[in-house]
Amino acid sequence: MNTKNSEKLYKKGLVNLVGAVNSPVRAFSSVGGNPLFIDKAKGAYIKDVDGNKYIDLVLSYGPMILGHRNKKVEKAVTKAIKKGTSFGASTNAEIKLAKIVCDAFPGMDKVRFVNSGTEAVLSAIRLARAHTGKDKIIKFSGCYHGHMDAMLVAAGSGLATLSLPGSKGVPAQSVENTLIAEYNNLETVKAHFDKHDDIAGVILEPVTGNMGVVQPSDEFIKGLRALTKEKNALLICDEVMTGFRSKFGGAQELVGVEADITCLGKVIGGGFPVGAYGARNEIMENVAPLGGMYQAGTLSGNPIAMAAGISTLTELKHQNPYDKFNTVAEKIEKMLLSSAKKYGVDLVVNRFGSMINPFFTNKEVTNFTDAQTSDTDRFAKFFWAMIENGVFLPPSQFEAWFLSSTITMKELKKLEVSIEKSMLVVGNL
Repeated sequence: MNTKNSEKLYKKGLVNLVGAVNSPVRAFSSVGGNPLFIDKAKGAYIKDVDGNKYIDLVLSYGPMILGHRNKKVEKAVTKAIKKGTSFGASTNAEIKLAKIVCDAFPGMDKVRFVNSGTEAVLSAIRLARAHTGKDKIIKFSGCYHGHMDAMLVAAGSGLATLSLPGSKGVPAQSVENTLIAEYNNLETVKAHFDKHDDIAGVILEPVTGNMGVVQPSDEFIKGLRALTKEKNALLICDEVMTGFRSKFGGAQELVGVEADITCLGKVIGGGFPVGAYGARNEIMENVAPLGGMYQAGTLSGNPIAMAAGISTLTELKHQNPYDKFNTVAEKIEKMLLSSAKKYGVDLVVNRFGSMINPFFTNKEVTNFTDAQTSDTDRFAKFFWAMIENGVFLPPSQFEAWFLSSTITMKELKKLEVSIEKSMLVVGNL
């Protein structure tokens, strides 16, 4: 496979960009080799600067749920651009998107738009503290909630990829109010509540995507909701990845829980920088200008992002591809398990709606400790074999794969061939 132009751009990028990238996982550190540079995309496919074409299972880590360059989204964005790109003032589009989002989440009366998932989480945690008057936050090992100081503890995703326990430059004082529990282990949460009486809230991905796809057990998620209510702490669901991906609304509704505060991003911006946090009135009225919790942003509610979000969610509701996602994910799971068995490769596949990924282990994966039993060397071999066979995957064992509504039987047949060839490579290790 020819990657000469990607290699040239990588060397050129090293001069003025840190590692030639603007987000660490793009550097391909955990899979080896140089990163690919993308030129364009359309529908279910993405093409690099050397002309190599791939079925895209990254989808910008989730937001391109309708596939790349959806006609209706492009039309809405083009129309919005002609009116102006940023005003520093309110627009009708913010009100429209807010209603769509709030209507999709039971218990969400108001929402505040920001510019990224990190901003959404930062604001949600501040809001939880403002509402409860308490300081400590419980998070789960392997759950990634953006790069704010207080959350860069036992995070998954890029930090797991780079084998870093946290981050340099984060003062000890910044994380002293962050408590770590184990996902799917309610007893580890109870232990913190037994020891501390100043816990403002618990934050989690209702279905994880940054240690790979892991679902909560019914006992864990419902027990967590009951415990937070008992202790007068808020439950914060980070649905930046899962929001609108497995139903029109949140994964929390599918797993049987209702959060006090929900964080969103990705799909609600249709590929443009966006984030949001929302809750019922009594909580959101703490936020300025109604309350004393300050949070602001010049580009928050940007008219282009709002237009993309409105058109994406409108089309998504019209298509209602969620049953299709389950069917497609089930087919891919069977492909992976069948080829792994054929070539003697230990493999476990976890999936939830339009999110799926394999773990190269023989152990059931229910938390980050289980996920870390995966053979990352085998994943790296599998990754590059899939690339060579025309499938673009996240370059990390600990990242979910994402499906778009543009996948057809044509792409599924190509995926089957690619998986078979790639698993053969892994089996020959």
